[in-house]
Amino acid sequence: MKTIGIIGAGQMGAGIAHVSALAGLDVLIHDVSEEAIESGLATISGNLARQVSSEKITDEQRHAALERLSSAANIEALGVADMVIEAATESEDVKRTIYKAVCPVLSPTAILATNTSSISITRLAAATDRPERFLGVHFMNPVPVMQLVELVRGIATDDATFQAAKGFVELLGKETSVSEDFPAFIVNRILIPMINEAIYVLYEGVGTVDGIDSAMKLGANHPMGPLALADFIGLDTCLAIMQVLHDGLADTKYRPCPLLVKYVEAGWLGRKSGRGFYDYSGDEPVPTR
Repeated sequence: MKTIGIIGAGQMGAGIAHVSALAGLDVLIHDVSEEAIESGLATISGNLARQVSSEKITDEQRHAALERLSSAANIEALGVADMVIEAATESEDVKRTIYKAVCPVLSPTAILATNTSSISITRLAAATDRPERFLGVHFMNPVPVMQLVELVRGIATDDATFQAAKGFVELLGKETSVSEDFPAFIVNRILIPMINEAIYVLYEGVGTVDGIDSAMKLGANHPMGPLALADFIGLDTCLAIMQVLHDGLADTKYRPCPLLVKYVEAGWLGRKSGRGFYDYSGDEPVPTR
């Protein structure tokens, strides 16, 4: 595996491109516009510079990684990739549209992977021309920092594809956890309902934003409180995963908290929108409730 294509230059796509380039792979980044790609490349450049400042990598490694990153403004440019990873928004319709566009340009031997955090791999694979060469490769956020990658096989994923993806993750210096193809897999099956419960605690007036986050940091030794973590993940992403869990498992314990729904409807999506359970407009985040 020498060349990786990334579809989506946002937070996750940029992170995957970052670690792939550092590992010595040529990386092609595609998004809906040149501006989006340039923004992703600028994010990667800034993050690499911070790694140099903190002495995690050398300046030579930074330069080499940047040389391996290329813009793929036209989706046809991904035709040379050995593996393409879709890292688009957590919407099944969006992902299906992407597969319809990218599959015809891929090499017959190329692997197509998704970074979905919750959607059925088997169902997504059925929207492609290569279900046996399709799987979930779910990175954690922020990608350059987090060591885990969940590998998820669909019902048709063949052994060669799984082993190639496992080798790719090992090349990046990360650890794999293999999940069955159930809604939200392992990490988010546990994490997002915990966050949803924290939002219920806020919604029911049991505690304040600061009180809930402080309690979990000091009482459960979590490095970040659940509401601050929700803002970091993105409240729209949290809601999408809860909806996948609720629809897929038909259990009322996965019902999204009405307050989470209300915040998303208001456009209060967390850090990326400047406001969620905290207001990020000042020097320090301030609780909004």
